[in-house]
Amino acid sequence: MPNTHDDILDAALELFAVRGSEAVSIRDICERVGIRESSVYYHFPGKRAITVEIYSRFERGCTELMDGLESTLERGRPEPRAFLGLCARYFDRCLMDVFSNRVLRLLSIEQHSDELARSLYRRWVFDEPLAWQTRAFAALTGRADAGRLAVSFYAPVFLFAQRWLLCGPLSPGDKAAFRADAYRHVRRFLTELGLGV
Repeated sequence: MPNTHDDILDAALELFAVRGSEAVSIRDICERVGIRESSVYYHFPGKRAITVEIYSRFERGCTELMDGLESTLERGRPEPRAFLGLCARYFDRCLMDVFSNRVLRLLSIEQHSDELARSLYRRWVFDEPLAWQTRAFAALTGRADAGRLAVSFYAPVFLFAQRWLLCGPLSPGDKAAFRADAYRHVRRFLTELGLGV
């Protein structure tokens, strides 16, 4: 059974992630879904409401993901192999998930003109991942410089994500290239800390 509400969100996000929300019209969304404009206005008062709901769904998913990662740390000191698994969960559910990836690309575009987008971009691309990684490295190493370790760890991950995942539609080849670079980096970083996996 078709779900027009979700079809509108999916079509809008697919278009927004490429062109930004300002460059996409309600008519563009309708053409993509194959509905009349009145159908969009039945479900949403306007384009901004579509964008806000997309952001809200993204934030709920990210919060759930980070809560799951956090609960692993609360159970005690993680083993290096468990940390590798947590990285895999973050990569798969945030960076390489089609919905999340599209929202991240949209936020990258919109952060320059939209305060909400800027806030979400900073929170979910930098603040939350770095805060969690700081706690993870503190638990893994017991070192006082866990924040510095988190930045040193995350900078290449961010670079690889930008290179392979966030500058166009996801492809199997780009995902494979990201995985190769990111996992090589994670293993090397843990080995340099004396925590080889």
